[in-house]
Amino acid sequence: MKIRAIITGATGMVGEGVLHECLQHPDVEQVLVINRRPGGVSHPKLTEIIHTNFYDFSSIESQLTDFNACFFCLGVSSVGLNEARFYRLTYDLTLHVAQILSRLNSDMTFCYVSGTGTDSTEQGRTMWARVKGATENALMRLPFRAAYMFRPGYIHPTKGLKNTKPYYAVLSWLYPILRRFFSKYVCTLEEVGMAMINGASRGYPISILEVKDIVRLAHS
Repeated sequence: MKIRAIITGATGMVGEGVLHECLQHPDVEQVLVINRRPGGVSHPKLTEIIHTNFYDFSSIESQLTDFNACFFCLGVSSVGLNEARFYRLTYDLTLHVAQILSRLNSDMTFCYVSGTGTDSTEQGRTMWARVKGATENALMRLPFRAAYMFRPGYIHPTKGLKNTKPYYAVLSWLYPILRRFFSKYVCTLEEVGMAMINGASRGYPISILEVKDIVRLAHS
């Protein structure tokens, strides 16, 4: 199966890493990135749309058809935000984009980057986990061919990419130790990208992917 993917969040660390894997992978034949600012990446497979308002895609809808995968890597930290603001930037924004894509592309697989500890019950005490859980649950109700919720913990960055957060340079030396002793919480950015590609092309038996599932799917 040849993949024609839309990627959001490609100017962030996770999205850039997923884009990097897609541009190298022979089964990915077309990539569209939707960015608020130029990503600075050029490739024969790649098209970029600069669009600042992710709550209104009406002006670019005609460019979002004939895709069979979306790798949704756009997100914000909850630090400093109240629940209403975080809900707006997480649930409302993600669902606006997802609802449009599910309407335009009935054969699409949607991969959403959530996080370990996400609360599927939507009733827990941790605000970000409730909102992420609500977002996951709503995405899984949309009429996609498949929807996968990715719950990574620590993501080891891909060397050479420019959007890696500075603090990863401090943490990187710990990666072999973390991988050995805390493997249920640790994966690489390459594995996240490969798992999304393999999920879109081959599927996976469950919709919520914890770290062990991400690693397994990446190497399948």
